[in-house]
Amino acid sequence: MRDESEKKSASADALSVGTRVSVRRQAEAATGVIVEDYAELTDTAERGHDWAPVHRWAVALDDGRLVFADTEDLTVDIGTGESG
Repeated sequence: MRDESEKKSASADALSVGTRVSVRRQAEAATGVIVEDYAELTDTAERGHDWAPVHRWAVALDDGRLVFADTEDLTVDIGTGESG
């Protein structure tokens, strides 16, 4: 069982493609790996719509889903390192 000391809040500097993260959306949390960074699309007010905003990170979840999240939705997951 992991505790909160094994996780740290994410900042844009701590995140990159390949980083293992926990994605928090409302009451749901899931872990996965960042597969794409769409920073160039989120840095401009000309992209996205109120009803379909552009999110910075694409995350491949461990359960097979692909989700899009903002930096504040992510926590670096340092407790599940791949070994060997």
